[in-house]
Amino acid sequence: MYYLPKIFKRLRFTSIKHCSFQKQVKIFGGSQLLDVEVGRYSYIGYNATIINTSIGSFCSIAGDCIIGGGEHPSAFVSTSPVFYKGSNALKRNFSNKEFNPYKRTVIGNDVWIANGVKIKAGISVSDGAVIGMGAVVTKNIGPYEIWGGNPARLIRKRFSDEMIEELMRIGWWNWDEKELLKYGNDFFDPEVLINHYKLSGGS
Repeated sequence: MYYLPKIFKRLRFTSIKHCSFQKQVKIFGGSQLLDVEVGRYSYIGYNATIINTSIGSFCSIAGDCIIGGGEHPSAFVSTSPVFYKGSNALKRNFSNKEFNPYKRTVIGNDVWIANGVKIKAGISVSDGAVIGMGAVVTKNIGPYEIWGGNPARLIRKRFSDEMIEELMRIGWWNWDEKELLKYGNDFFDPEVLINHYKLSGGS
């Protein structure tokens, strides 16, 4: 009986539409992806729902996350989609007022998003960020910041500002396979990586 939920989770229907993936991308079962770009060596866990989103390389996205999607016009008299221009599930419009409910969400490179995180449409999560389990993200997240909670807030930065600046400048997620193999053993310590890169002639 203990294993049944895990088995059912893996048997759920996976839907991938209008998406593009770079090399070595893994999408686990039950995930629903619509209009999503995913960079190399990134994975998305079980039962995630991701809509209208760009995801960078080397990202780790756990299961049960909800990222992106549509919005409703909270400044209008009504939030119903029948009161702005465009197609909707109700197949009726009482207004030709323009409103774009689909703002693109952007996830940078080397971002770790833990289980059950929800990210509002139109949010930007910068390179190296970490988002804790169950967080509800309604604000943009800066490079190498750790956020958590509901609503999510900044907990701390992963490294010093100087080190973050160096890592952003290096942009290791853009390296080719040869460079990744050359420096891969240095990834246990950002200072070691940065120093080795500089000594090897990296600018």
